[in-house]
Amino acid sequence: MFLESLFKPTNAKRIFFFVFVDVLISISTIVIAYLLRFNFSIPSIFFHSMFNMMMILIPLKILIFFLFKIYFVAWRYFGLGEYKKLIFSHLVIYPLFTFFFMAFYNSFADFPRSVIVIDFFLSLFFIGFLRISRRVYLESNSDTVQIPTLIFGGNERATHVIKSAMNGEISYLPKALISEERGLIGTYFSNLKVYSRLSIAKVIKKYKIQSVILTEMMERENLDKLFTELKELGIKDIKTVQMFQDDNPYFSDISIEDLLARKPKDLDMISIANYIAGKVVMITGAGGSIGSELSRQVALFGAKQIILLDHSEFNLYQISEELREKNIASVMLSVKDKEALEEVLIHYSPDVVLHAAAYKHVPLCEENIESAVQNNIFGTKNVIDLAIAHDVSKFLLVSTDKAVRPTNVMGATKRVCELYAHAVPSRNTEIVAVRFGNVLGSSGSVIPKFKAQIEKGENITVTHPDITRYFMLIPEACQLVLQAASIAKGGELFILDMGEPIKIVDLAKRMIELSGRDDIEIEFTGLRQGEKLYEELLIDDADLKTEYDSIMVSKNPPVDYAILLAQIERLKNKNELSVLKEIVPEFDHKV
Repeated sequence: MFLESLFKPTNAKRIFFFVFVDVLISISTIVIAYLLRFNFSIPSIFFHSMFNMMMILIPLKILIFFLFKIYFVAWRYFGLGEYKKLIFSHLVIYPLFTFFFMAFYNSFADFPRSVIVIDFFLSLFFIGFLRISRRVYLESNSDTVQIPTLIFGGNERATHVIKSAMNGEISYLPKALISEERGLIGTYFSNLKVYSRLSIAKVIKKYKIQSVILTEMMERENLDKLFTELKELGIKDIKTVQMFQDDNPYFSDISIEDLLARKPKDLDMISIANYIAGKVVMITGAGGSIGSELSRQVALFGAKQIILLDHSEFNLYQISEELREKNIASVMLSVKDKEALEEVLIHYSPDVVLHAAAYKHVPLCEENIESAVQNNIFGTKNVIDLAIAHDVSKFLLVSTDKAVRPTNVMGATKRVCELYAHAVPSRNTEIVAVRFGNVLGSSGSVIPKFKAQIEKGENITVTHPDITRYFMLIPEACQLVLQAASIAKGGELFILDMGEPIKIVDLAKRMIELSGRDDIEIEFTGLRQGEKLYEELLIDDADLKTEYDSIMVSKNPPVDYAILLAQIERLKNKNELSVLKEIVPEFDHKV
């Protein structure tokens, strides 16, 4: 046990080892320099100057090596970049020693100046050779079976992947590199020849490539096109790479989120930060898919305090643990509890309320109409009314594309919330709503469901061959929500540009393709209760542009607040469907 701990490598042991060996090498190179200078017969009168050189040069060398962080490089990772540091450090050490020698010339009586130059080259060679020797040994004795691999992208990530492969740490053996930079094509990148994007088929055939590693970020369209091309060329193993601690590459398969992600190009981080920084922000439904990401983003943009409110103990615990180092308050209650909710607002006095709490699953809302109405409509009304009563500066309602010409209870309840947010006399509170489509990977959404079916080896179930949905990544959707809040003046209904809708059957096919399985098929089960083929983001085409292309604003028709309030009150009389149709005339309930 003692011997194991003694020989177990640590940073301190590595530093001590190299310092000790460098001292021995430096003593040896000075002696060899004198021997070479005097033809292997050093006169005794030069022993004193040789000892003085050791006493000054060796401590100086150790100090400069520390300053250049040469002692902090793991032995097996010593490469060209580290050798350059070694050269630069020597170019500092020996001129400094020469300056010291000139300044104290009398202390170096009978000192042959040529030994400085000789020792410079000897030291650089032997100290460098010691450090490169382990890497040479590892590369020549690697037993790892490595797969012929093509790297796509010439950058720092590619450098680390190649280095790890040369050290035998990964199962990939880079054979060539593809780059879209014209200046790199035809050159060599870390000993790999660089080819153009158009040469990819020829390169795969020439080097018998079995795997491709993508080291650069790509736009969704380009990534999708490349993925399809590689599959057609017989490449099944396609990886993306991330860098973590110690510059070790971490590989992951291309995900459906990578292929579907549509990242907005006009995210204004400065505008969001200026709006959120220093404010007390309350987020309802903080443990849900949207609420939790809003919580992360608000923390990232410098909120003074974050009030995390959710009725689910598990969800609230998860997001609270994730943000525990931030200034947060975790409040476990339902938005239906108006009295408890009011106590929260009085205690924390939030500047901004982001309302993401809602029942969102269409089939469950159809089976539990009363609960959906109570939570979505009356819960939202509670939060809005209390925000106004306690002078919250801005209230933002997270809405959905299902509120457009709704065909289900969930969509109808969200449309009622939009109408109430628009009609209520808001006094000093700016009230806005933001509507968007599905977000990739949210709980209960189609992608996690398909993933679970694939993992179980089950056929993927799709309700209809023509059904389409809009998709966006959760972080980008939440950033756009905050961006919309930053430009809102009150009364707007913002619509996020979700791009083109995607056919769910195409999504299912691509996920099967990504899984590499050929034993899974697609089954059509028929539209569920309240489900429609096509989601819409706008009630009509009268949308208006904002200063950001990714955010549009729709003009809400005028609503009589007194009539709307009376209609909402009638929802308490257990006649939810008829009243919902009265409030939302375009509600066409599909059962």
